[in-house]
Amino acid sequence: MFTPRGLGNPPAVRRDHERDQCRSARVAPGSDRFPPRLFDAVLLDRDGTLIEDVPYNGDPEKVRPVPGARESLDRLRAAGLRLAVVTNQSGLARGLFTHDELRRVNARVEELLGPFDAWQVCPHGERDGCACRKPAPGLVHAAARALGTRPTRCVMVGDIGADMTAAAAAGATGIMVPTPATRMAEVAAAPTVADDLPAAVARILDRIGLVAAPAATPRRRTVLVARSDAAGDVLVTGPGIRAVAAGADRVVLLCGPRGRAAAELLPGVDEIVEWPLPWIDGHPAPVEPDDMRRLTARLAGVGADEAVVFTSFHQSPLPLALLLRMAGVRRISAISDDYPGTLLDVRHRVPVGVPEPERALSLAAAAGFALAAGDEPGLRLRADRLPAAPDGPGERGYVVLHPGSSVETRACPPELATRIVRVLSAAGYRVVVTGGPDERELTARVAAAGGTDLGGRTGLGELAAVVARAGALVVGNTGPAHLAAALGVPVVSLFAPTVPFGQWGPYRVPAVRLGDAGAACRDTRATRCPVPGHPCMSAVEPGRVLEALRLLGVPADGPAALVAAPAGGPAVTATGGVAR
Repeated sequence: MFTPRGLGNPPAVRRDHERDQCRSARVAPGSDRFPPRLFDAVLLDRDGTLIEDVPYNGDPEKVRPVPGARESLDRLRAAGLRLAVVTNQSGLARGLFTHDELRRVNARVEELLGPFDAWQVCPHGERDGCACRKPAPGLVHAAARALGTRPTRCVMVGDIGADMTAAAAAGATGIMVPTPATRMAEVAAAPTVADDLPAAVARILDRIGLVAAPAATPRRRTVLVARSDAAGDVLVTGPGIRAVAAGADRVVLLCGPRGRAAAELLPGVDEIVEWPLPWIDGHPAPVEPDDMRRLTARLAGVGADEAVVFTSFHQSPLPLALLLRMAGVRRISAISDDYPGTLLDVRHRVPVGVPEPERALSLAAAAGFALAAGDEPGLRLRADRLPAAPDGPGERGYVVLHPGSSVETRACPPELATRIVRVLSAAGYRVVVTGGPDERELTARVAAAGGTDLGGRTGLGELAAVVARAGALVVGNTGPAHLAAALGVPVVSLFAPTVPFGQWGPYRVPAVRLGDAGAACRDTRATRCPVPGHPCMSAVEPGRVLEALRLLGVPADGPAALVAAPAGGPAVTATGGVAR
């Protein structure tokens, strides 16, 4: 990679460094190099985000910071966050300004807004085919490397969809600050939207504060944690459960039948109590007094010193809290917007839009539990619990397509799934189609277009083993997406907008979102498509999936890897906007 000290200085070529910077690395969790913190760096687009957008500006006198920019950046610096600018500057390729003029403009930005820890600049044009120009993730990878961190611990703040796509494809968090020039479709697809830069900074600091480690608290003996609902819901609660486990001698997890298989794979769980909860299940049985008495007795038998009740954002913890009180549990913590009376000792509140894993982790922090030193706040599985993958997929690096879902609106339409397999196979990808025992007809139909059919041959553990060996997973908003996130496998997310992407999208893993984010079903939480033809998904062109795989760096003949250095040359990088 070209690594000049300042823009315009003679470059030195370092191809090995470029591979390290741009690789979509799957770093094993638990490294002491990265203490358990949600974010440690903020990456910012320049034009339209930090300063007013003057097209192809080579004049430092035209630099005008957006309102509140200096104060906002100083808040981030005071919080110990490192800052980098990541910016496309195709004016260099077009000959509209020189390297020296760009250096002087960036120097003026630093004069007005304070120093940045790194600058990453793409000098290429749209048709150069480089790996650094946003929406490609190359600049995000390079910035994280320059800041001594990794993309999953970075937040990218920008004003257009390309900024959000680059962040997600690298595994970073994206926050959009729209301008009048931002397209509405880009705003709809953004994981988080803030009104202005000060509001974006406030969101970042609030999210860090929500999951911040509590002051040292006494170690507990036995803690009961509860998370009912489906497998994906249990998986996204994993960081919160691990935090509880780090401060307790024994953790007992209460879950429902649909979440049992996921519970078996979670680190930190010593014992599982399986019991359906009729106020949680989507298709609940009647509330039977005798059943509730048996559940209360079973909870009492756990002998828990306290309980932490995890729920989704639309669920109430209070019915279970009542049973826990009747079972003699002395201390109960939960998130509750409803008045709990004496049912809760810790009543936690969480702002709307926080990702579900962070929501769970924030409750654990409020209850006095923190992740162990070296643990990461992402999703994880117990590797020792994964069975062998079934025969059929072949060597590592294939693409898994999981077309089905227990919720109709979150599934990939069969016609689209079939076309995706056909297009990916024609492009040289090996495609493995997965599904449950009741989806064998679906997977056989889809795989007939050129894939390997594993329909009905994988329980959750076997599916995890298959996904772990994949280059990427193509899936709707359903449990396997969270399975991939826990395994560090990139996701092409065919995400129906019935629930917010920022809350339920693949967490802290490279991903590309496809689908109509502004469809009529947006935020309805509908389980059956309210619009004939499932247009938010059916309008996706299979070629977009192919583009997404290439953006994620997943080649047709092997596992996720570096996209080759483009003909247009690597990105221009610098330690700052001025020569040091």
